[in-house]
Amino acid sequence: MTDSKSGAGAAPAAAHGAQDAETGQGQGAAYRRAGVDIDAGHRAVALMKGAVARTHTPQVLGGLGGFGGLFRAEFAGMAEPVLVASTDGVGTKTKVAVRTGRYGGLGADIVNHCVNDILVQGARPLFFLDYVAMGRLSPEKVAEIVTGAAGACEALGVALLGGETAEMPGVYVEGELDIVGTIVGVVDRPRLIDGRRIEPGDVVVALPSSGLHTNGFSLARLALDDLDWEEARDDLGGLSLAEVLPVPHRSYLPAFAALEAAGVDVRGMAHITGGGLVDNPPRVFPGGVGMRIDTGSWTVPPVFELIVARSGAERREAFRALNMGVGFLFILPAAQQQEALSALLAAGESPWVIGEMVAGEGVSFGGPGSGPESAAGESR
Repeated sequence: MTDSKSGAGAAPAAAHGAQDAETGQGQGAAYRRAGVDIDAGHRAVALMKGAVARTHTPQVLGGLGGFGGLFRAEFAGMAEPVLVASTDGVGTKTKVAVRTGRYGGLGADIVNHCVNDILVQGARPLFFLDYVAMGRLSPEKVAEIVTGAAGACEALGVALLGGETAEMPGVYVEGELDIVGTIVGVVDRPRLIDGRRIEPGDVVVALPSSGLHTNGFSLARLALDDLDWEEARDDLGGLSLAEVLPVPHRSYLPAFAALEAAGVDVRGMAHITGGGLVDNPPRVFPGGVGMRIDTGSWTVPPVFELIVARSGAERREAFRALNMGVGFLFILPAAQQQEALSALLAAGESPWVIGEMVAGEGVSFGGPGSGPESAAGESR
């Protein structure tokens, strides 16, 4: 591990990596010959330092470079604060970044993905930590990724508390990378949303995804690998695959805040990630309750139809591997449907009623579009 912004794994003092840049001689030369450049780690930290510092809320104590990030917990107004944590990666979207040379979106990807995961339980994010690893460290690429993460954190009021930059020759193929994020948030236990109050007759309101988000890229690359990613395509509205595929995962925290402010009783939520509309919603269903989705209630975006057509995937498989243009679901009483739609529209969202809760289990699909017949799934 070459360096860290803050948190475990801080780098050795700069003097221990000092050497002549032209000759590679001096202290640290042997380690560099082994494939690890400590000085590159320090340069990466210097490049990202300002962006990370801008995310630091008054609760953050100290700055970059410590062995651990410090966060002063303040939960005013909460009767029983409960911490909610999640960790995830961006999968093989990293290979899309390598092919297109667009790395900054990966940082926003991982922040927003993690924030959405804990949002499902009604938690607001407090702080975020990232891990970026490469076979050979590129300070500029790391800084681009972390600056993207910092921008997403800043937009949501989340502190980028720390992280790790690792150079691991022999573990990662040169030119490839990995990125992982961890989020910690808080929810007042009386306001925890766990789906227990969901009942048949509740409506399901959907919000669109901004693209593939962080899932389904193995299928997408299989389907699209031999195409010219730089070519403007009529079937993508004049955009290229290099423009469409890297679009970052979006956050649904502001949308939930709008519903809260309007007094809407959100009884359950689902973040549509790996497993798609088939496996994700049932994670919050109480026993004996299922969901019916109207596949004619939205138009599947062109990039998904292109992937499905070129991969030969069956519709059922596509609805599990891809989000098919649906990023997030809110489950609420039917009596509050119009109130919820109005609040979301006023917040700049494009909501629609995608279905309803019914007696049964799992998710069933109907209407035009030939969605999968029915399914229920579990996830870790």
